[in-house]
Amino acid sequence: MEILNSKIFGENLSSTPLLVFHGLFGMLDNWGSFGKDLGEFLPVHLIDLRNHGRSFHSDSMSHDDLADDIAHYMEHYGIEKAHVLGHSLGGKAVMQFAVNYPEKVEKLIVVDISPKAYPPHHQGIIKALETVDFDKVGSRNDVEAVLTQYIPEKSTIQFLAKNLYWDDNKKLNWRFNLKTLSEKYSEFVSNAIKFGVFEGEALFISGEKSNYILPQDEFAIKQQFPKAKIVVVKNAAHWVQADNPVEFSNVVKEFLNLS
Repeated sequence: MEILNSKIFGENLSSTPLLVFHGLFGMLDNWGSFGKDLGEFLPVHLIDLRNHGRSFHSDSMSHDDLADDIAHYMEHYGIEKAHVLGHSLGGKAVMQFAVNYPEKVEKLIVVDISPKAYPPHHQGIIKALETVDFDKVGSRNDVEAVLTQYIPEKSTIQFLAKNLYWDDNKKLNWRFNLKTLSEKYSEFVSNAIKFGVFEGEALFISGEKSNYILPQDEFAIKQQFPKAKIVVVKNAAHWVQADNPVEFSNVVKEFLNLS
């Protein structure tokens, strides 16, 4: 059984740990500042999802796979119960985990995603990533130049470029498993999480400028997470924790009774 890669802050603290999961094409490093901040109050595990960062690659990528990975991770580290936080794809993972393994979840935090199916909306990014020919590019700047032809937002290009590394053949490559993420895309984006109810405390954090959680989604959220509280963070789009880190951290701390 393969265990997800992680970085742990505050591991000597005795309180309930917080497990944090990034979104599609992300990695645990995206959450470094948040991990350090919250790691002063409780153990924080920043974790790479399968097919991302330094975690294992697999041909399979369903919501149940992601939920089982979290269960295996907790088992490996001897964690009986944890707070779980997930952003975007990571949010789908922690929602499915809370439904499948409710006894393992103390509090659930979902960032800018709802349980519903979403129409495919990353085709441009996937096309751009697949266009990069690593036999022909010799630097990060070369890769960014290719991506710029398809992706107008500089911030998105910089976010994706964080996944570049020099492999054993001294060639640049992506840390994420682009093949599986492209082939299985509809399984984890265009599918709702499986139905089930998590009766515990749940917090859904939405970005004020994001359209991932719409007012009409509240009904579906409350069906599966009846105790859900929805909080909107000002001056933030989909990457809430990056756009307004102070307010985001404060909202999480308040929910976890840390402030």
